[in-house]
Amino acid sequence: MSEKIATRDAYGKALVELGKENPAVVVLDADLSHSTKTIKFAEAFPQRFFNAGIAEANMTGVAAGLATAGKHPFISSFAVFAAGRAFEQIRNSIVYPNLSVTVAASHAGVTVGEDGGSHQAIEDIGLMRLLPGMTVIVPADAIETAGAVRALASYNGPSYLRLGRLAVPQVNTEDYQFQVGKATVLKEGETVAIFACGLMVAKALEAAEKLADQGISAAVINVSTIKPLDNETIIAYAKKCGAVVTAEEHNIIGGLGSAVAEVLAENCPTKMARVGIEDKFGQSGSPAELLELYGLTAENIAQKAETLLK
Repeated sequence: MSEKIATRDAYGKALVELGKENPAVVVLDADLSHSTKTIKFAEAFPQRFFNAGIAEANMTGVAAGLATAGKHPFISSFAVFAAGRAFEQIRNSIVYPNLSVTVAASHAGVTVGEDGGSHQAIEDIGLMRLLPGMTVIVPADAIETAGAVRALASYNGPSYLRLGRLAVPQVNTEDYQFQVGKATVLKEGETVAIFACGLMVAKALEAAEKLADQGISAAVINVSTIKPLDNETIIAYAKKCGAVVTAEEHNIIGGLGSAVAEVLAENCPTKMARVGIEDKFGQSGSPAELLELYGLTAENIAQKAETLLK
């Protein structure tokens, strides 16, 4: 793992590169472009950028109209507003008619930090994966974010791209090729399989090192596509290892943990533990303090795995 880059920063940069190649790409923002980093696209392509103001629902409707005219809109705001305030419009104006619009929501999870529980989206993955036909992507690092942006620009159908404020380590190699619906095995293991997404992927790799010190062989799988889920890889590693831990910066209800549990319950019942926010709201604090408070740590992942194996 190398330098740390926030996925929202990688998103802004990737949009500019994509804009040079694809004139159908347009970007909309709800007056937060400096924070979501869409400002970079606005400066490069001012005629293809639209600031909707603090009106997320209207922004979503405009994006739907642009999609019917052959454009691929990327719409951005904080996740709590993008997935929450505009949920009805995403559902009825984008997902119901199956339009190719990407909702790129930044500042997800508790690592928004001092903004507190009112601004910390911990339910957005659940909301979006409930929508029929919605694709849900949670990149682990800057490399994966860039690949996801490029893939979604030519993707047929609605998509939700979850981005973070906090700088995170690089876990993928420079030659990594993102594929919608494909999980990536970052570390092989025999005893427990750790399925993680977003910033928790780096922590899962740290946990695997801690477990190795205890003589426990842990596989680490980056599940960047929450929907459609890579059922084949999940089932294969559950059968191989016999124990599963999931890790996410999201409520343990409705997110990655729930998605993996559903697959295993129907196909391969397996001992399982979930690391995530245990059905609580966030609160104000530094990202590091909040990650520790809610157990979103390598130590907690390792402890959950050890408890399962006992």
